[in-house]
Amino acid sequence: MKEYNAEVVREGLGFGEGPRWHDGRLWYSDFYRHGIFSMAADGSDEVLEHEVPTQPSGLGWLPGGDLLCVSMTDQKVLRFHDGEVTTFADISEYCVFWANDMVVSPTGYSYVGNFGFDLDARLAELGVERFMAEPPPSTNLVVLGPDGVIVQVVPDMDFPNGTVITPDGATLIIGETFGSKHTAFDIGADGTLANRRVWAPLEMAATDGMCLDAEGQIWFANALTHQCVRVAEGGEVTGTVHCSQRAFACMLGGDDRRTLFVMTAGSSDRFEIAERTEGRIEAVRVDVAGAGTP
Repeated sequence: MKEYNAEVVREGLGFGEGPRWHDGRLWYSDFYRHGIFSMAADGSDEVLEHEVPTQPSGLGWLPGGDLLCVSMTDQKVLRFHDGEVTTFADISEYCVFWANDMVVSPTGYSYVGNFGFDLDARLAELGVERFMAEPPPSTNLVVLGPDGVIVQVVPDMDFPNGTVITPDGATLIIGETFGSKHTAFDIGADGTLANRRVWAPLEMAATDGMCLDAEGQIWFANALTHQCVRVAEGGEVTGTVHCSQRAFACMLGGDDRRTLFVMTAGSSDRFEIAERTEGRIEAVRVDVAGAGTP
């Protein structure tokens, strides 16, 4: 197993999520600065691209170039086109508590998860020991067509979170944070998912935002630790990146897609951090380039 140490390239975030490498820049959401931002690979030149008062999360682009963003607290997906923002889809009927991460396929299908329960409130009520001992409720993964119409609802997901699509567009792999696993599906021509299976079981890990590399392995942020972990299909751990604080999402980017950007924070508890700006973006060069989507 290879180990790396990340370095801080940007500070002053509220809580960074949804990092994506797009048009030569790192794009990301910030929950508590209520916006979608982009920056150069070295962490300089941060730009506020769009304001999202209802708390932005997962990002992706439609084939025509329009940006989609998950609007967490009102459980919608927003579409940005020529300076205007519209509701691409309202998925509130299928969400339990906040909407969360998303991946958009090269053919325009979107796969959107949600919490399934109020994570922060449940933890405060039960305490860590009872929280870990009592499995939380499951929820749905919502599949949207290129026009924003709901085409499928996949039930019984244990906090569906970071998601990737293989370069051939045939397989979707999603992290189930409280299921301690990565789950794979076959993607049909109509964007729907089938043949659900465990891609990798995970031990002592809360899988969060993640990305795929050219060897078919996944880098994922382990939200319980100050680490990102590289895992192969089947569950073998092949790499670890050490960060300065807890890791919540990651993305391979840079001109050669060999820079792993990691979104870190001291906590994900909104009751603790919503008024702070202690989030960071950390980065490290790795051996294998990124592949697939996002």
